[in-house]
Amino acid sequence: MPHSYCNVCHGFWLEEFTSPYYEFIDNGYEVTLASPKGGKPPVDPKSLKKENQSESTQRFEKDESAQKRLENTIMLNQLTASDFDTLFLPGGHGPMWNLSADIDIKQLVKDCYSDYKIISTVCHGPAGLLQAIDQNGNSILKNKKVTGFTNDEENSVGLTKVVPFLLEDRMKELGGKFERGQDFKPFIVSDGRLITGQNQVCISCCRKSGRSSWKAIKPFGCLRILTESKRIIL
Repeated sequence: MPHSYCNVCHGFWLEEFTSPYYEFIDNGYEVTLASPKGGKPPVDPKSLKKENQSESTQRFEKDESAQKRLENTIMLNQLTASDFDTLFLPGGHGPMWNLSADIDIKQLVKDCYSDYKIISTVCHGPAGLLQAIDQNGNSILKNKKVTGFTNDEENSVGLTKVVPFLLEDRMKELGGKFERGQDFKPFIVSDGRLITGQNQVCISCCRKSGRSSWKAIKPFGCLRILTESKRIIL
């Protein structure tokens, strides 16, 4: 289906940006906002509807500073992985088109992985991981426990025939050990420095503990992972 016929082809889900953004900055992290083309990245219009608003999106609506930052994101090709500790990729259906074939996110993810950075993503955000390979030329997902928006969830929202591929299938094809929880319920998988959340309910995947042991807490029904990382690409 051509992009002009489908709004979801372009945008990220607003809450999948605002929730981790405020989680990070409220805890003193230095956050750099980036996107493939720079400037203001497109937002899925469905995520702006009243029924999809949350505490973090309402806060963003009143936060002129955050809005200005989002309107002026840095181009991905201007970033250097060694300058950061963590990469976080929000979801929304847009990444299935905009990140799955982008050469700059491919390089950034590869560099972050090679430099032993924490890579965290949620829902359709793992589409940004699909191209990255390790030093042996294998997908970084190979033999890794991962999750993402499932085939059943895609079918539930009526977009199975709209998306360019099914995320669950593609992650399995690349050798990922795909795990899943209940549809539209919090479910997060961590394997080493790779953290993936199944759907938008898991948007507070954030940080890892200083001793590399996982510490999980559940505020508002979501799972957070605590870390000492202070410089984050979002």
